[in-house]
Amino acid sequence: MAFVTTAEVCDANQEMIRSGQLRALQPVFQIYGRRQIFSGPVVTVKVFEDNGLIRHFLEEKGNGRVLVVDGGGSLRCAILGGNPVVQAQNNGWAGIIVNGCIRDVDEINGCDIGVRALASHPIKASKKGLGEQRVPLNIAGTRICDGEWLYADTDGILVSQIELSV
Repeated sequence: MAFVTTAEVCDANQEMIRSGQLRALQPVFQIYGRRQIFSGPVVTVKVFEDNGLIRHFLEEKGNGRVLVVDGGGSLRCAILGGNPVVQAQNNGWAGIIVNGCIRDVDEINGCDIGVRALASHPIKASKKGLGEQRVPLNIAGTRICDGEWLYADTDGILVSQIELSV
């Protein structure tokens, strides 16, 4: 999709919004990383205070995808840090959405990748690899399914059942 703001996408697709094909996440995320505008097909992961599965995905080639992580909204530890974000950048991921906390903010802010998270926290998560992958998530008031499309800019985050074209 050529660059069009999320606000313009919403204005041009009122019927998709009414039908639920296009949804906006509630504005609860902080913006991190140098790439403030990003989009791509969604890969979903559901974890709780454990980042083993997150690291597993980010070791793969991203091919412009967006990893959406439901961390249960935990504010007790960070489930994403600087090293996996650098790896994600180097492996071609477009962005990472975290319903939870991150750490190593200065390092993440130096990366050419889009990252959204609830907050930062200095305590790291466990690495047991527990969780679910490629499952439907419910975060920020929105259902997000593996394979949908995510569009993010400084106005917000949209999820679409189909790839949007201009």
